[in-house]
Amino acid sequence: MTRRKIVLTGTVGVLAVLAAIGSWGLAEHYGLVEDDDDDDEGDSLVKSIGAAKIDLQQGLAASEPQGQPISGKFEVEDGKFQLSVYTVKDGKFSEVLVDHVTAKVSKVEPITSGDDLSDAKSQSAAIAGAKSSLKDAVDKAVAQNSDFRAVRVVPMLNDGHPTASVLLLKGSEFKTVALPLE
Repeated sequence: MTRRKIVLTGTVGVLAVLAAIGSWGLAEHYGLVEDDDDDDEGDSLVKSIGAAKIDLQQGLAASEPQGQPISGKFEVEDGKFQLSVYTVKDGKFSEVLVDHVTAKVSKVEPITSGDDLSDAKSQSAAIAGAKSSLKDAVDKAVAQNSDFRAVRVVPMLNDGHPTASVLLLKGSEFKTVALPLE
């Protein structure tokens, strides 16, 4: 084969793999592109985050009376900027909306169906064996990346070990840090 054919074949192969990853939804799963369903990450979040007078850690702490925080994120949903924390208490899941200015709980809604329930169940399972809290993981991620602000934390199992995936933001740059919860 000529050099040109080798390069062309390799390029086509790489493009085919990238197309397959995108079509299987793996690109979002592995963080190759950001999932932007409700603009959790993106221009709206970047523009809105300055309105938050509290940090993610304060939101997690504020939600604790409603149950154990199992995930938390700043998001823009239906055009409205908010801080949402999923909690579990006595096997029941809730979405706790925390005022991003005062750190007071503004609304608690039970999670009973759909993708939210599926997400809450997997997050609860992932954090079940954790020895440290999501707040501790976010504190550590921010301490290691002092110019960044935490905008989301989600637990997951990594080779059977509980891990927190912390999404950080500086300006318009997103960065994800994974930290063990053991």
